[in-house]
Amino acid sequence: MRIAQVSPLFESVPPKLYGGTERIVSYLTEELVKQGHEVTLFASGDSETKAKLIAPCNKALRLDSESMDPLAHHFTLMEMVQREVDNFDIIHFHIDYLHFPLSRRMLTPHISTLHGRLDMTDLIPLYKEYKEIPVVSISDFQRKPLPEANWVETVYHGLPSDLYKGSNREGKYLAFLGRFSPEKRPERAIQLAIDAGIPIKLAAKVDTKDHEYFETVIKPMLNHPLVEYVGEVSEKEKQEFLENAIALVFLIDWPEPFGLVMIESIACGTPVIAWRNGSVPEVIEDGVSGRIVESMEEALCSIEEVKKLDRSKVRACFDKRFSAERMTRDYVEVYDQLIKTKSMSNINFVYKNV
Repeated sequence: MRIAQVSPLFESVPPKLYGGTERIVSYLTEELVKQGHEVTLFASGDSETKAKLIAPCNKALRLDSESMDPLAHHFTLMEMVQREVDNFDIIHFHIDYLHFPLSRRMLTPHISTLHGRLDMTDLIPLYKEYKEIPVVSISDFQRKPLPEANWVETVYHGLPSDLYKGSNREGKYLAFLGRFSPEKRPERAIQLAIDAGIPIKLAAKVDTKDHEYFETVIKPMLNHPLVEYVGEVSEKEKQEFLENAIALVFLIDWPEPFGLVMIESIACGTPVIAWRNGSVPEVIEDGVSGRIVESMEEALCSIEEVKKLDRSKVRACFDKRFSAERMTRDYVEVYDQLIKTKSMSNINFVYKNV
């Protein structure tokens, strides 16, 4: 199959540090190549891939100090896709809805994975207008605000099976991994550790829009002797960071569409203490790969509970449900379905006009 993967340009594929969408694009792209497909990746020029790379910009926009208008590069991206459109059996977009006016007019089958939150009223008229555009959700929960969208399938994210190793190490601290932002509620994680009298390590980045929140809410809490801020961690550093933790603390306060850090943690055999919100009940098996809580009191009690969980069974949850191999098989089934549907549509069109 000739497949195009169209990535956002904010991070490289894979990202050097933080970047959930681009990481999934990378895992999917490399697994498709491994399975023998002919893949073209549209991504920033500093991306690394075994697929053919077409780059609208030289490097990831978030790390490019000279980039002032990221939308301009994404318009160039869409034009480059259009030039190559006849060379693909299917085009897989990961750039939200930017391409909708273009893909509506495409003859080549296409699919769009929606990676973000969808509970915004601005999106309702958009998806009513483009109700024929086929889209994939990354959790069943993510779909709820937009039932009128043309949902084709839910495909859970996956990681390469050998990216992390399951570990039976006894954890020494609580871990927070991700972004310092109000919806991620790192202050809950810090407070939980302080209340429990357990050290916590925080590996996170601070986006420009979250700078004030970091300065006023989080920074003062970093002075506590139990709290250690280690900054952003690379892919290689995550294994040690997670496997040595008692649990990953994921006490979010927003409708999380998936939560990649949860499956990173369970891939290391480290259970997750997660707030019941968004996709959490779809990802975490309560009492097996972690605990799902609804209050700080429950979170505090859950610490002793997760210490008793069998870490080999935590890892087994990952192997069963969240490998890149499984994710790729699911997407190939979606591709086959769309290609066959398009082919039948073309046959019917020709038949009606004979």
